Amino acid sequence: MGVLASGEKSRVLFERAKELFPGGVNSPVRAAVKPYPFYVERGEGAYLYTVDGARIVDLVLAYGPLILGHKHPRVLEAVEEALARGWLYGAPGEAEVLLAEKILGYVKRGGMIRFVNSGTEATMTAIRLARGYTRRDLILKFDGCYHGSHDAVLVAAGSAAAHYGVPTSAGVPEAVARLTLVAPYNDVEALERVFAEYGDRIAGVIVEPVIANAGVIPPHREFLVALQRLSRESGALLILDEVVTGFRLGLEGAQGYFNIEGDIVVLGKIIGGGFPVGAVAGSREVMSLLTPQGKVFNAGTFNAHPITMAAGLATLKALEEEPVYRVSREAAKALEEAASEVLDRTGLPYTINRVESMMQLFIGVEEVSNAAQARKADQKLYVKLHEEMLRRGVFIAPSNLEAVFTGLPHQGEALEIAVEGLRSSLKTVLGS
Repeated sequence: MGVLASGEKSRVLFERAKELFPGGVNSPVRAAVKPYPFYVERGEGAYLYTVDGARIVDLVLAYGPLILGHKHPRVLEAVEEALARGWLYGAPGEAEVLLAEKILGYVKRGGMIRFVNSGTEATMTAIRLARGYTRRDLILKFDGCYHGSHDAVLVAAGSAAAHYGVPTSAGVPEAVARLTLVAPYNDVEALERVFAEYGDRIAGVIVEPVIANAGVIPPHREFLVALQRLSRESGALLILDEVVTGFRLGLEGAQGYFNIEGDIVVLGKIIGGGFPVGAVAGSREVMSLLTPQGKVFNAGTFNAHPITMAAGLATLKALEEEPVYRVSREAAKALEEAASEVLDRTGLPYTINRVESMMQLFIGVEEVSNAAQARKADQKLYVKLHEEMLRRGVFIAPSNLEAVFTGLPHQGEALEIAVEGLRSSLKTVLGS
């Protein structure tokens, strides 16, 4: 099976890291790789190369941003050219105008955009904007949808008798959590009940069009239709969190893919080409409320960072000109078919949710259309699958409640390794 991903050098680095960072990492999911994370020396194309000498096919792609793979030549060239000119100005640059024009050609045409530095900042700004526009306080989110790490969205469903949320993190006051309502995803009846009771108080409805942080869960068409209708009827703003789906499902993202329109669209990941980024896009009427034009505050030293703008622009040009979506889709389909081939022979209940180049396998359940169903899948078996695949040189997310991502470099040898790794790993963990 070759060199193990997590070898002695990674172990020593992790021991040092545990003295420096809480849990030894700077984002919790990275610690989920057991017995300790592998440390990366470099990435290129479909592969990660670890400090221990392993080469790994990467089906995580930095949890979504790297749809072109690692170190894509066009992005590398754009970044090197931008660095040669300097890397932070505290003043506007041409690249931010070019990237904004490119994005708004596909998302919220005729609207406006504000660049920030992460998906968390973007959803936080979108929620503040919705409250400023409507002059209402309540936000509606959905169980299983992840919108970053700020207080308004670190909230889970409370009791069945009330829709008010409860904190999912220490440090989030209950009074703050109670401003966020939580409903089940893909449940039109529950959605209608929430609007019947709170509709005139809801400022914004925030949703991942495809859930990507409870595995992968696609929307039911009737759910999307109801979301748009009820939001408009009540005067609430529909906030589509396309941090993951934006420019992954196609150039028009989930809006184009599902034929739905958000009042505010939140972007991130892919539009930064692998550099920190977030963005909020909306109509001119809504976006004009942001400072300095309006009174809804947002500012940032690194907003529209010149290097991010250059990388993002190069990425979007590649998406326009290279067969990224076809290759990514075909790679994910090949993985789906390989897993189905093995599982069909076992008689075990399972389901595979795939939307274009994002997918997840759930073993032990026959349907996953909401987060509650996703949590009932065999999580321990999935962890074993992750571990077996890593032994075979293939990296999938260490949690069943994350997504598998494919991209442009997943073709040829890399795809063959990934497909065979998935097939043989499943046979091992299932004893088949």
